[in-house]
Amino acid sequence: MELLEFLKDMPVIGILRDIPRGSEELCAQTAAKCGLKAIEVTMNTDNAAEIITALKAACKPYGITVGAGTVRHDSDLERAMHAGANFIVTPNTRSNIIRTAAGSKTPIIPGALTPTEVQKAYDLGATAVKIFPVDCVGGPKYIKALRGPFRDIPLLACSGVNAENAGEYIKAGANLLAFGGSIFSAKLMKEGNWEEIGKRLTELLDAVRAALK
Repeated sequence: MELLEFLKDMPVIGILRDIPRGSEELCAQTAAKCGLKAIEVTMNTDNAAEIITALKAACKPYGITVGAGTVRHDSDLERAMHAGANFIVTPNTRSNIIRTAAGSKTPIIPGALTPTEVQKAYDLGATAVKIFPVDCVGGPKYIKALRGPFRDIPLLACSGVNAENAGEYIKAGANLLAFGGSIFSAKLMKEGNWEEIGKRLTELLDAVRAALK
């Protein structure tokens, strides 16, 4: 199923940065219990490729898709694809990475900030465009402003997304949201405190569900 359609009823991607190796099963269980359908592992996490492979196996019974994030270099993309990443997310607009992923029919969500970068990323084959860091340039108001001229381009809001503002981003026109350390805290993951992570995740996803009604 096409990524955007798959995420239509829960358009959220959780970002795992610095998740410890061996935590994949607990992560998958927590995500499934809360209703999260997509997770990305950042490629600057230690053992990222191995974690992606293991997390894919752990998430398969729950129907959760697993991708790679912070894909900045060709080597990152190569490792992510070899590990079996179902989708690719980047922090910037890197032409060759977008073209390569799109050419292999792998969903690609590149990072962009300016209107020029948004259009460029989409023209190169982006599945959706990640507006990053959105909280630094107006948050939901910036998404709303972009939505005017770019009605045909799926937008993902990333940076500073939380339970308090998630609904605002949806109502402003964001097609997707992404969050990281505010919920998947490196400290909490290291401590194995998946109960607290699940509590925070539930609050955010409940806010998204309310906004989608």
